[in-house]
Amino acid sequence: MPDLDDGETCEVKGSGSSVYTLRNSGGVYSCTCPAWAHQSLGIERRTCKHLRAYRGDEAEKARLGSADLTGRPPKPPREPGSPETDDDDEGPPVLLAHSWSTTIDLTGWWISEKLDGVRAYWDGKQFLSRLGNKFYPPAWFIESLPDHPLDGELWGGRKLFQRTVGIVKRQDASPLWKDLLYVVFDAPSHGGVFEDRMGHLRGTLDGKSPYVRVHEQVVCSGLDHLRSELSRVEALGGEGLMARQPRSRYEAGRSNTLLKVKSFRDAEARVLGHAPGAGRHKGRLGALEVALADGTKFNVGTGFSDAEREDPPPIGSIITFRFQELSTGGVPRFPSFVGVRIDAKEPSSLTALRSATEARTDETRQPPPRAAPSPPPPEPVTHAGGHGSRRRFEMNDGETRYFWEIVAEGAVHRVRYGTFEAKVKRFASEGESERALGERIRDKMEQGFVEVDADS
Repeated sequence: MPDLDDGETCEVKGSGSSVYTLRNSGGVYSCTCPAWAHQSLGIERRTCKHLRAYRGDEAEKARLGSADLTGRPPKPPREPGSPETDDDDEGPPVLLAHSWSTTIDLTGWWISEKLDGVRAYWDGKQFLSRLGNKFYPPAWFIESLPDHPLDGELWGGRKLFQRTVGIVKRQDASPLWKDLLYVVFDAPSHGGVFEDRMGHLRGTLDGKSPYVRVHEQVVCSGLDHLRSELSRVEALGGEGLMARQPRSRYEAGRSNTLLKVKSFRDAEARVLGHAPGAGRHKGRLGALEVALADGTKFNVGTGFSDAEREDPPPIGSIITFRFQELSTGGVPRFPSFVGVRIDAKEPSSLTALRSATEARTDETRQPPPRAAPSPPPPEPVTHAGGHGSRRRFEMNDGETRYFWEIVAEGAVHRVRYGTFEAKVKRFASEGESERALGERIRDKMEQGFVEVDADS
């Protein structure tokens, strides 16, 4: 039977006049037919009649092992609007986090950077995703790992999530794994408290391999320390922080002993369609049409590279997006694409999104850290005859504290920085103004600015 080399594609005839494209990307075979696109399995576990006809049943059986690599039949789809549960995961028994609320004092907790990678559970013989998908690293990548379980992240660096996913989902033991680290943050089977588990990891793994690292943990000295560390990590392009309760045990499922601390929130949605681009994006993706688990539909139009706009996530895939808050109608505001998930079968529930945004609202009520005296704030910026909401951002480079603030009202933005008004910008519509506001704020936060109370 014929086969496809890595990166090769071919067209096959479907029923009627339909023509579909088969592709091999690092051992992951795909087809553009609806039957392949709408399966609820990870893309590396899908097949269809066109792939079986082209490659042969035996080749597909050898590739997949079964219709489900875990050997378990797929679960029926969750009812629309029903909440996610930890029972929805079919993979290894990993510890999962809740979002932090400022009602919890994290003084004395261990904090570390939240890595923007792929969760990987080492069971003593192989890497598994949260859903039980097997990863295929080269032998040299795992040769130093012990024969007992480890919990960690396959990480390619900050702002490189999609590249990391592209390497990890390959099934050909690619040499590109040399660009990844396995960052280990727990020893599930050790049985001791967190401090003992970390000591065990350092004694077992430190210096054994250039591809394995024990994740750095520091003790949180209080709210100011937490917020300054969060600002530092986000200024470097990191996702946020993880906080671990001292002397806590490892337990499967979501636990209040492990908390996520972030300025922005991440969630998942299923891709329903591709909206065409305009202007410089004409002829390629303009936005993804997506839906949450409860059926709420919206578009994600920012955060894509040019390559991702040329080859967008397939219909039926699950994406991660970043957002600020939910509108009163339950729609994520200022959504920005992060990447395609390979360890999720269903998008986030609305309940999870609401709890995340409520936690963020609690956080914003707390006073921001003041690492150095701030210059006197300027007079509030408002529109003539209006009452625009002013948002203020500050950055301290060690010597100077900078500020930047913006008011958006209707289709108009007014920006101030330093001691003078910079300019007024008008947009064609309120919708365009709102989208631009999110992009301008994200740009500032990527430069290292942190939002503070506008009245401080």
